[in-house]
Amino acid sequence: MVNVVVVGTIGLDDVETPFGKVQDVLGGSASYASYASSFFAKTGLVSIIGKDFPQTHKDILEKKGIDFQGVVFDEKNGKTFRWEGAYEYDMNEAKTKKTELNALQHFKAELPPSYKKAKFVFVGNNDPDLQLKVIEQLENPQLIVMDTMNLWITIKKQKVLEAISKVDMLVFNEGEARQLFETVNLLQAANKALALGPKAVIIKKGEHGALLFTKDSKDFKSSHFNAPGYPLEVIKDPTGCGDTFGGGLIGYLAQQANEGKRMDEAALRKAIVYGSVLASFNAEDFSLKRMQKLSWEEIEQRFNEFKAMREF
Repeated sequence: MVNVVVVGTIGLDDVETPFGKVQDVLGGSASYASYASSFFAKTGLVSIIGKDFPQTHKDILEKKGIDFQGVVFDEKNGKTFRWEGAYEYDMNEAKTKKTELNALQHFKAELPPSYKKAKFVFVGNNDPDLQLKVIEQLENPQLIVMDTMNLWITIKKQKVLEAISKVDMLVFNEGEARQLFETVNLLQAANKALALGPKAVIIKKGEHGALLFTKDSKDFKSSHFNAPGYPLEVIKDPTGCGDTFGGGLIGYLAQQANEGKRMDEAALRKAIVYGSVLASFNAEDFSLKRMQKLSWEEIEQRFNEFKAMREF
């Protein structure tokens, strides 16, 4: 049985950065998040792909032990979700050149029976109506983590707010936080998000790290934590780093629960650092190339570097 369920997109990406260009590489929010989560816990994937999805890409995910029960093969409509984007020297922001929804237009987000029993669920950025549908299917989740993006905030803001009210943790970037809550102040944005229902809000700041805000609940006390960014010498492609962060975070928390440990403030802070560690490795190469070579020893070494950066 899977410990973590990741719902989102699997795609084929064309990406150009100042350091290279790739075509038809494995992408999508669910690909990155599930791969990161699987370093810690058995992870199941919920998404849709078309007939053009290469077997070699499927092999990358299955070799990591990711369960494919929840992936629909849309043979009728054929094409997989595609995204083309480019980065300039400011690697914190991608410029989207083209998006083709393709099979994603027919994605119903139906969970397999065993997935409905999952305790840890990451609802990646997607149509908030689909996010709500996933949440409704869950039987007794322990932790639901949600991501979103500026597109859905622009065209379905009320539905995004409704979805936020039904999750335990919200993860989004600083631009989305300011847009959604119409404020330049990230503390105000976080407090408005917490008031909707989540116990914790994480605001991603790209290469500058992440901010955590929690409110009083059975798991957490009202507090604030600032995780640093890792000073990378080699950055090739930041695509998927936010999803990698979210996947690593929920995977670590699921691992701790499997070991009978509490999901308290200390565990959440460690989860954020592990998510940041994996995201930093992901940026070192295109698609999941760096992650495929990543060892547990490398993860632990960089985790300890993060700890050292915060000591004074």
